[in-house]
Amino acid sequence: MKKKSLCVGVLMGGRSAEREISLLTGQAVCAALTRRGYRVRPIDADARLPWALRSKKVEVAFMALHGRGGEDGTVQGLLEVLGIPYTGSNVRASAIAMDKASTKSILQANGIPMPPGIVLQRDSPKWEPPGGLKWPVVVKPSNEGSTIGVSIVRNAKTWRSALRRAYQYDTKAIVERFIEGREIAIGVMDGKALPAVEIEAPGGFYDYQAKYKKSETRYTCPAPLMQGRLNRLQTLAVEAYHILGCEGAARVDFRLSLQGRPYVLEINTIPGMTERSLLPMAAAQAGLTYDELVERMLKSALHK
Repeated sequence: MKKKSLCVGVLMGGRSAEREISLLTGQAVCAALTRRGYRVRPIDADARLPWALRSKKVEVAFMALHGRGGEDGTVQGLLEVLGIPYTGSNVRASAIAMDKASTKSILQANGIPMPPGIVLQRDSPKWEPPGGLKWPVVVKPSNEGSTIGVSIVRNAKTWRSALRRAYQYDTKAIVERFIEGREIAIGVMDGKALPAVEIEAPGGFYDYQAKYKKSETRYTCPAPLMQGRLNRLQTLAVEAYHILGCEGAARVDFRLSLQGRPYVLEINTIPGMTERSLLPMAAAQAGLTYDELVERMLKSALHK
């Protein structure tokens, strides 16, 4: 099918806590696909999504959704029922990667290093600090992205407030050791690792404000890493990608300890795709323009 006759639905927005970021991603993707000659249909993924997909005669969907109701396999399942190909990972991989507790369990069982931690339930009577972990710890909801609801807890005084914050977004909270060191992101495209990006956030914590609001956050690509250490990070990223069954583009986030040990934090099956996002930054270092990256992701969906 010639690309100028292909109708691409760019799915964005939705009702998750990451709606604002999703809209930014979707707008950038729409502009890129339009420049590449496709017929583009921006679609806000609300309750009328099935009707919109049919009425707009969408032939392939570009997933620009973030968070619940888009990154968790639900929309992917709908698209499969409707027979519409889509970018990114399948239903199973999307659902697992969205649930950090499930991701942690599966990756650790397969030998992928992750920070030690535990999973707590909101209806559990135990609200005391975990005895097996030393301060500082990270407290985060199991099913959220963009560091929403995440806190670094450095002592028992702020423990309960951090747990309450995480429980605002999910019934499960993950508590894990905070790894002092460097923040590294490795993009993976169709099973191949992209150059590493290092993130240096104000205060050493890459939270929502540092990601989207603070211009002081510094990004370095390629990250200044010794070749052996870079190879290790890229190998782990690709292994984690395959263990979960990811497809298309994904991003694996790491902490690199002060001793140089890598820890996988999470896998993003629908990475941010604004022109300033980490995946386009890594792709540019690999020789792909933003528009070329977007088109490559689209073509990957058509050849699953």
